[in-house]
Amino acid sequence: MSTIRSAGLRGFRAVVGELGGDPDLCARQAGLDPAALDTDDLLVPGVAVAAILEIAAEQLARPDLGLLIAARQDLSMLGPLALAIANSPTVGDTLECTSRYLFVHAPSLRVSLGPDPDGVRGVSALQYETAPGVPTPVQGTDLGLGFLHRAIRSLVGGSYGLRTVELPHQPLAPLSVYEEFFGARVLTGRPVAMLRLPDSLAAQPLAGGDESIRRMALAFLAQQTPPDEDAYGPRVHDALTQTLGTSVPQIASVASLLAVHPRTLQRALAREGTTFARVLDDVRRDGAQRYLTTTDLSLGQVAGLLGLSEQSALTRCSRRWWGVPPRELRRQGVDGTGQHRQAG
Repeated sequence: MSTIRSAGLRGFRAVVGELGGDPDLCARQAGLDPAALDTDDLLVPGVAVAAILEIAAEQLARPDLGLLIAARQDLSMLGPLALAIANSPTVGDTLECTSRYLFVHAPSLRVSLGPDPDGVRGVSALQYETAPGVPTPVQGTDLGLGFLHRAIRSLVGGSYGLRTVELPHQPLAPLSVYEEFFGARVLTGRPVAMLRLPDSLAAQPLAGGDESIRRMALAFLAQQTPPDEDAYGPRVHDALTQTLGTSVPQIASVASLLAVHPRTLQRALAREGTTFARVLDDVRRDGAQRYLTTTDLSLGQVAGLLGLSEQSALTRCSRRWWGVPPRELRRQGVDGTGQHRQAG
């Protein structure tokens, strides 16, 4: 049975009570212990969480209930995942972290950043969906998408260039209610729930993070990952680490090393919440950090070892990863995390 931390219901009791409803009765009707409304760390059935939202929305005649509850939630409800998100260096890092470790909060939910389904240049799609075979509830989808929207606004300090909001269902509440909440046009009857974002958002730096806290949070989250010998992400990472700089880093060549078809590998990585390009970028960033801060190799040599076509490509990547060109990173003597190297 798929479960979710009861933190996902944070705000339910307050909203339903203010609207004149009985939160405890709704919980019992959904098969939930009312105690789940007052604590974050109970594991409760995902179907019961979906049911309590639908029950309350119908009883209160508030088809916008999911949005009302989303307005009461914040990142802290994600526990250790929130620490990793809040201390990430860029918006892209927060989205990658969320995609990889959301299972710790809710195993049946999926968040992934990918190309715009309409093929619009400069636009990406942040998709929110349930695992295959798990029903997609209306109020639960509204709540999840509304939470994502507010979390991004909180991280960047306001508007982030949201293009459109896309819903797989036809809401009972007027579209104007959704458009006021999201501040963007809302389309319905789409294949999957998503926020369409500017590509540039991923590279936007976030201030005030602490890399040491982020690393501790990520280490904890990684320990929660169930062992999966069939997972392809780590295998692709290892293969790229070993071959980068000696051959062109293409998915076809890595797939050949792993004895799978490139399309099979692409689909497997998507199921794991990542892409070949994202793993390659991680490997290059790790390698660049190591070469720039622990060796005296020329920038051209570093670019070659990373499989980049020219030194200017390394400069662009360095600015995207750390906000400074590679010479400045080397001059400052930092390790890519903002921490100065020890002399000696």
